[in-house]
Amino acid sequence: MKQKLLLLVAVGFAVGLTFPYVSLDSADSRLAVQPGLHYAVLVVHIFTAAVALVVGPLQFMPRVRARRRLHRVLGRVYLLGGVLPSALATVPVAIWSGRPLTQVGLTTAAVLWLGTGVLAYRAARRRDFTAHRAWMMRNYALTLLAVTARLLVPLLILTQLPFGGAPDPKALIPVGQTLGWIVNLIVAELLIRRASASRGSPAVAR
Repeated sequence: MKQKLLLLVAVGFAVGLTFPYVSLDSADSRLAVQPGLHYAVLVVHIFTAAVALVVGPLQFMPRVRARRRLHRVLGRVYLLGGVLPSALATVPVAIWSGRPLTQVGLTTAAVLWLGTGVLAYRAARRRDFTAHRAWMMRNYALTLLAVTARLLVPLLILTQLPFGGAPDPKALIPVGQTLGWIVNLIVAELLIRRASASRGSPAVAR
């Protein structure tokens, strides 16, 4: 049930994220980017992030995990068709933003996204499926930054309203982006530790 709900949320956000870019017209972009290379890299980042966002929940479904061949194929789609290209495209998108917090926050998230993906793959290769699942949970937590960041910005605005003045939403976007992946990783770590405790084994960190 939880995985199905997560999948529905992921599909909904993926549609919302990609819709303005289906026309491939830079004038429809929600972010201020230059036409040409800048826009092309942004489109790659968004569409491949949507792939990771939607495929990720499928990998946690027991029925999919039970079908090992399907699980492996979807895992490759998730990592090679989603995480890898989107993370690589994140870096120039962050740098071109011109915002120091965005540059540092998103670049750090991209490096962690790639790193946890590599560690998840290595764990699967050595058939350490407990470690593989833990690293995939951390990795998908970073994928969910696309969701969390867009939920945090309105919350940040609401928390500042009582202190006078309406804050600029654009100024809070970098804060939401950075807090998003930090919050997601903390939640993922708590879930991993709770699962480890229920199995009576130490939390997986390697």
